[in-house]
Amino acid sequence: MSEQKSAERGTFGRMGFILAAAGSAIGLGNIWKFPYIAYANDGGSFVLIYLAAILLVGAPIMLAETLIGRRTQQSPVGAFLRLAIEEKVPGGRRWGWLGGLGVFAGLAILSYYAVVAGWVVYYFLHCLRWSFQGFSGDATSLVTEFQGFLANPGLQIGFHGLFMTITVLIVILGVKAGIERTTKFLMPVLLVILLAMVLNSMRSPGFGDAISFLFHVGPIHASGVLEALGHAFFTLSLGMGAMITYGSYVSRGQSIPRAGGVICLLDTLIALMAAVVMFSIIFSVPLAERAGTFGRSSTILFTTLPRMFYDLPAGTLIAPVFYLLVAFAALTSTISLLEVVVAYFIDVREWSRRKASLVVGAIIFLAGIPSALSVGAVGKLTHFQLPGLPEGAQGFFGTVDYLATNWLLPVGGLGIALFAGWVLSSKLTREELEEGHGGRFSLFPVWRFLVRYVCPVAILWILWEVLNGRSFA
Repeated sequence: MSEQKSAERGTFGRMGFILAAAGSAIGLGNIWKFPYIAYANDGGSFVLIYLAAILLVGAPIMLAETLIGRRTQQSPVGAFLRLAIEEKVPGGRRWGWLGGLGVFAGLAILSYYAVVAGWVVYYFLHCLRWSFQGFSGDATSLVTEFQGFLANPGLQIGFHGLFMTITVLIVILGVKAGIERTTKFLMPVLLVILLAMVLNSMRSPGFGDAISFLFHVGPIHASGVLEALGHAFFTLSLGMGAMITYGSYVSRGQSIPRAGGVICLLDTLIALMAAVVMFSIIFSVPLAERAGTFGRSSTILFTTLPRMFYDLPAGTLIAPVFYLLVAFAALTSTISLLEVVVAYFIDVREWSRRKASLVVGAIIFLAGIPSALSVGAVGKLTHFQLPGLPEGAQGFFGTVDYLATNWLLPVGGLGIALFAGWVLSSKLTREELEEGHGGRFSLFPVWRFLVRYVCPVAILWILWEVLNGRSFA
């Protein structure tokens, strides 16, 4: 690799990789979706299943992606091509499609993820105004206000563009000066904010019920197992090449298994802390109101929680801080999504980082406009429906979300598991996992068994359920 090419790619420091990769995994799914689906699946037993799914499915695929990236020092397309040739796989160059699928998935997901992230920024600013001027909203007015916001094309495109601009400016600075420096700041701040909110939630009347609900052990249902499995896979940013890309910036002296363990621990810890905060709020309201709000729609992040925040002690401080927390979590994820696509153009097309960041950022911004306008601003986009897709995939936004979450990511994850477990030799994968580990990786036989058998079966189960009409979007 030439010195110029190496400079364009960059390398993470030891903590830089852990914090950047953890930031990629920690996003809106941890802060909002995990509490939401944990509540819908009766709490404690779901949490235990989720932890098992992280350990048995999420972590093995994360290690597989990271070792592929570091071994090749390439983004997904180049990584699969290089390893397929190195391992002399029949039709080796055809494996490039798997990397291409990851790049396309990153582009598609970021196009609508930045739209939702823009909503969070809007509500952060809204909460600042409420905190200074006073909050007087009720359930009906908050829903009406949110619907009005969604129907405003200027605000939708503007806040989508704002979040994409921030993301591009960070990625354009490079791996160390941009991604690593930003995540080294954002991740500790995110943890401090969340810890402060957990401590504050201990003062709320619903804290005891929240802890009991979150950590009790009750009946286990097949639907809860599948939901936990699906979320464990999606929450770690697997199947789209993010960890392959970040792994390509990891030094040879770093232990992939240890780093992967810390990343999974941080991801799970933050999801649980967010659940404690959310459940403490939810269990502080009357049962009838709780059933009529929290069980109704995932949009209560914008239609119900603001009112609940301002009913709490110190709510004028808690509300804007919470939305700032969610915005930080979203930003660490959008950075990794953009980097997946940018790295492809740097490695394969040999573009400069600046050119790749600006061009790709502009393309994703434009690709996200239909999603931004399909939540109420433009009727045809809002009611867009592809034949054969479930009702939850209505609208351009819902369609892209459904296809990416239910098809692109699982297919990508399945391909990665099969490639790492069956195409790559045991010698190569063991060498990479033991590089920088300071000795033998004693759990290598367990990892290899999981990535060869357990992970493919689990992902095939997800895909089978999707074929039968289930949606994980």
